Amino acid sequence: MRIFSKFTFLCNCCFLVSVVLWYLEMKKKHSGADGQIIRLPWLEGSLVILGYGAIIVNVLFLLICMIFGAFKVQMKVPKWIIIFNLIVFCCQVYFHFFYKQSL
Repeated sequence: MRIFSKFTFLCNCCFLVSVVLWYLEMKKKHSGADGQIIRLPWLEGSLVILGYGAIIVNVLFLLICMIFGAFKVQMKVPKWIIIFNLIVFCCQVYFHFFYKQSL
């Protein structure tokens, strides 16, 4: 569970970076500039793939945490990681289902 929580944390950080990159690209498109934000396309692609896939990993992590909590199984995951993942999950739902749809 500790490795999965670290992987989820990493994916959520990539989500936050990919949202910033998305915002910068949208800002660049409105100004009429062309080109990439990061000069390393493989790095930007990896961040975006991990970032957009983070919502699936985050759902699985939070479901496992809820199941372990319901059965009173002791987890060796710090509480701050669970709280961080829950906050980022709310941001992911808002970004994917409400913010991008309103554009």
